[in-house]
Amino acid sequence: MLGAIALSLGTIACNRPAQPVEEALVANPDEWPSWGRTGSEAHYSPLDEIDTGNVANLKLAWHFDLDPGYSASTPLMAEGKVFLTSGHSHIRALDAQSGKLLWEYDGGTRERATSALHLTWGNKGIAYDGGHVFLVTTDGWVVSLDAKTGEEAWKTYDFPDNSPRNANGAPRVFGGKVITGFGGADISPARGFVSAYDAKTGKLAWRFYTTPGDPVTEANEKAEAVMRRTWPSGWTNPDGSRRGGGATAWNAFSYDPELRMVYLGLGNGFPYNQHKRSPGGGDNLFIASIVALDVDSGEYKWHYQVCPGEQWDCTATTDMTLATLEIGGKERRVLMQAPKNGFFYVLDRQTGRFISAEKIAKVTWADHIDRKTGRPVENPGVRYNGKPGLFELWPGPSGAHSWMPQAYSPLTGLVYIPVLENGALIGDGQKGGGEIMAGMGVTLLPEVELPGSHRSYLKAWNPVTQTEAWRADLPGNWPGGVMASAGGLVFQGQIDGRFVARDAKSGKELWSFKTESPIVGAPITYRFRGRQYVTVITGNGGNGAGINSPGLAAFRTDYRLPRRVLTFALGGKDVIPAYDMPTLAPPADPDFTPDLARAQAGAVLFGTRSCLVCHGWNAVGGGAAPDLRYSPTITDAATFRAIVKEGGLKMNGMPPFPALTDQELETMRFYLRARAKAAPAEQQALLERAKAAKASNAKPRDFAGRWNITIQSPVGPQKAVMDLRVAGNIVTGKVVAEQGSVNVAGAVKDGRARFQGKASMPMPITVSYDVTVRDGRLTGENANGPFGTFPVTGER
Repeated sequence: MLGAIALSLGTIACNRPAQPVEEALVANPDEWPSWGRTGSEAHYSPLDEIDTGNVANLKLAWHFDLDPGYSASTPLMAEGKVFLTSGHSHIRALDAQSGKLLWEYDGGTRERATSALHLTWGNKGIAYDGGHVFLVTTDGWVVSLDAKTGEEAWKTYDFPDNSPRNANGAPRVFGGKVITGFGGADISPARGFVSAYDAKTGKLAWRFYTTPGDPVTEANEKAEAVMRRTWPSGWTNPDGSRRGGGATAWNAFSYDPELRMVYLGLGNGFPYNQHKRSPGGGDNLFIASIVALDVDSGEYKWHYQVCPGEQWDCTATTDMTLATLEIGGKERRVLMQAPKNGFFYVLDRQTGRFISAEKIAKVTWADHIDRKTGRPVENPGVRYNGKPGLFELWPGPSGAHSWMPQAYSPLTGLVYIPVLENGALIGDGQKGGGEIMAGMGVTLLPEVELPGSHRSYLKAWNPVTQTEAWRADLPGNWPGGVMASAGGLVFQGQIDGRFVARDAKSGKELWSFKTESPIVGAPITYRFRGRQYVTVITGNGGNGAGINSPGLAAFRTDYRLPRRVLTFALGGKDVIPAYDMPTLAPPADPDFTPDLARAQAGAVLFGTRSCLVCHGWNAVGGGAAPDLRYSPTITDAATFRAIVKEGGLKMNGMPPFPALTDQELETMRFYLRARAKAAPAEQQALLERAKAAKASNAKPRDFAGRWNITIQSPVGPQKAVMDLRVAGNIVTGKVVAEQGSVNVAGAVKDGRARFQGKASMPMPITVSYDVTVRDGRLTGENANGPFGTFPVTGER
């Protein structure tokens, strides 16, 4: 029986673990063969050679250079090899002691890809079991490779129809089955499903559908009865086509080997707007749910839904950690998850019964989770259907916790969560557009400047008391995945290019290593020939939909920064070569003449034709793909056309977009040239912002007068006149620009003037300013409602 046992690990010989230690959690301690190391998905290792007392002596043991491309992934270690994936389904095996390349395998995605979705991002991970490495290519092939040679053992295709899909999550091997899902519910009502293949033969063992429809498989008979009654108006249009779907399983799976249960973490619905997806309402199961299945048959056991009737891009696709906790004097075998919706949940993993949930971040869509029913108590206005205006949504669509792994240590009893604080605006689909993707049925502005937004933390959370134990502020707003060890340590990479180890009890930073590049993927640790190693892969990525890139603008996240496999050990002797960070400079473009209307039209195309998905919000690159503001291709029409429309860089991962007209191409290129012109001023504004954070000695009278100001907007510099009056410390006045005028009011405090006013563009927005005066020159920021915060300068 795999019950909870107390282990006598080195670091806990004198200190009893805070919570019981399950056998399944600490099995096979020397290796890391799966995404979360074991089916418990705890990202925890029982190794303790590297601990709080000696981690300061951790040095680089070996490194391996990777090509440019997606590398926000978690490696594996088994049979003396480190296995990893990068780019699009490119697999490598390295010697675990030296880092020497043993074999590599190209999944062939870039040659086969028939849609842009097949080339978005890349694989987050792979799996190992029984002498084989398993991957799912982004275009849907499930492959088994001989771990010794890299040769194919079997290969099968997972996608049953032509609905837009991609697979970039790590497969798992649980109970002799290769478990895999897919993504794509942001762009179509495709019916979600999870497939299980026999690990030895590749034969389909079962397929479980996560929204109702036909066919009804044997595994789905019980589930269909549960799902169908929660879609009271059905899920199809009069012509038989699907109106609503989703609940894709693109990331999270867990496994209890004693219960023989596999747990699915399921995603959002499409369309986002529930009134369009399911006019009759209903919970719309199994959208935004955790579902437990029998691993042998795929038969439904239980479910828990985190967002009934989901319509906010709420997903339950984050890691589900299995553990035993002592709650109320009794040991409970639980499942723990921090989904995107901002709550941390503890469920009984045998029955699915709700135990507790509390907020880990700012939440505006719900007040709390009812302890009796386990259902959220929603806040007024969150159901935006038919209502004017936009609802301030916290967390936004990137979630309070995204796919980056959390970790759990039974020694401390704490869960370590990479937490995001990002708000958004969402509302009913408005006349004239506003949708990032066609058919969503909502106006969604995922990148807005709201107080407290664009922040991230590593939070240590006590799941029994549902309270924060400690937090560490992190740079930027896209935190890396986490790993915990029995050495009393928590390891995490950061967007500023530092790999950090903290004390798991206090959060105190004990060690760091400068990597030159951001880190998003989670680290692992393993033991080989009696020595413990820690491995991490550098490189940014995985921040889809262009969200988060403005919050990363202050950090170098360049697509072509060195991407490496870094492996550390006590007394390591390796060094990485010095890297000369190139200066960012937009391409020379002397013939460019600004045109606001044309640049704005290009911005709309860039935002609605999927360009921002990889190249960033407002074309501010976040590191998932090149920052086009600094690309020479935007100054030459023929080159731009050859790449964007004709697929000239498909083998580099850039899909072709043949449906774009030549006029649309040129309008989009014009927008990018405008963004390139604005880039130097925006970079300077980041420096000014750092200076502005320091105390200012400006007096209220210094702000009075008529100012000619320039706002560096995403479509180029915008001129305006600011006329301010000051009485005491109260500021009033008017700002007049070509687009209209805004009456403003505010105050001066600590040498800074902060004032705001209301405008309509065409929706009601707040336009605010935060400025100071130095040497007679006005500098600061203009927050233009939901459209962003931009540098502003002025002369009296």
